[in-house]
Amino acid sequence: MEEYDYGIIGGGPAGYTAGIMLATSGKKVVLFEKDKLGGTCLNKGCIPTKAFLHISDLYSKLQNASSYGFQTGNITFDYKKIVDKKNQIVDRLRKSLELTVKNSGIKTVYSKACVKNKNTIIAEDKEYIVKNIIIATGSKPKEIKGLEFDGKFILNSNDILNLESLPKSILIVGSGAIGIEWARILSAFGVEVSIVEMAEHLIPQADIEVSKRIERIFKQKRISFFLNDKIKKVDNKKVVLMSGKEHTPEKILVAVGRTPIYPECDCKSILGDACGEIQLAHYAIHQAKAEVLGIPFNKKLVPSIIYGEPEIAWVGIKEQDTDDSYQKNILPISALGKSWCDDCTDGFIKLITKENKIFGAHIVSKEASSLIHILITAMQNNIGVKDLQKICFAHPTYAEGIFDILMKCN
Repeated sequence: MEEYDYGIIGGGPAGYTAGIMLATSGKKVVLFEKDKLGGTCLNKGCIPTKAFLHISDLYSKLQNASSYGFQTGNITFDYKKIVDKKNQIVDRLRKSLELTVKNSGIKTVYSKACVKNKNTIIAEDKEYIVKNIIIATGSKPKEIKGLEFDGKFILNSNDILNLESLPKSILIVGSGAIGIEWARILSAFGVEVSIVEMAEHLIPQADIEVSKRIERIFKQKRISFFLNDKIKKVDNKKVVLMSGKEHTPEKILVAVGRTPIYPECDCKSILGDACGEIQLAHYAIHQAKAEVLGIPFNKKLVPSIIYGEPEIAWVGIKEQDTDDSYQKNILPISALGKSWCDDCTDGFIKLITKENKIFGAHIVSKEASSLIHILITAMQNNIGVKDLQKICFAHPTYAEGIFDILMKCN
């Protein structure tokens, strides 16, 4: 019977981060993973989706290459090779992670594990004695009654990664990060995309002006969306909405979020998606750091990012949650010379401030996923607007847009 300082169930961002940190600090760690290291993020979420986004954006640029002086002829694509490329990226990153975990001294057991008691984990009929248990079992796609997944017509975010060919049309249910990113990917590859959203605007969790801008961009890209609506019934592949509108998509993608996979035990340390809080990989990673190293982080300043062109990023309070005591300033990205050089002029930087402090930041722009961290650093460390105005930002960059908007703030 083997004994360990820590037994960790789940090899996603929370589990492997905690394991590596514990092992490198001298603790004896056993990590249980029933599928593949990396969890949803690496294998079925963030990484493969971003690979598809990059390729779809490249395809869109190639189609418009003539505007840059290139004569490319008729551009076509082989979707199977695109899927192969995505798999290569995921496999390479997973092998790197597996090597890092191995070199840290962690014992990895590829098996479903269950907790027998507070000091015993069972996997493959073998008992592992541990002083501490960390649960990081992750989440799974959320299912809606009447839209049960069949992997053929009604898909979840796992299923769509495994398609061998693209449908001619698709109806996406939900407009969070998963729905928006797949709408962008599929539309870029020529799929007729429609979105149905129960809320009044796309990306209902975002600032209202972000939502409105994305709606405008989607209209330009001919991505249809139906707001304040939902599916009433599906009859022989004909979809009827509550509004009475009817659709006959080739596929349906249900993208209404994920459900925590709760552990079948009473455990104090539950990290990542399984804890039922913010379901983001970076949140899980910092949870693990807080748990293992005691490094705290401000849960109110966790950035939200939706990828594609333009990127969408935000942190802090939204305009719809403020009153007249807050100041709002917006800078159009088209005011930046770099945006014209990159042909990426659609978007804005928006700051919500009060008494010399930043309380909310909302960006629609190329490089938004990087820009947002400049503002988070200031917010986290209570750096005032007037102090930020003293920083020299390089030109031409997107970052200087932050300086420009700071100069508008009182």
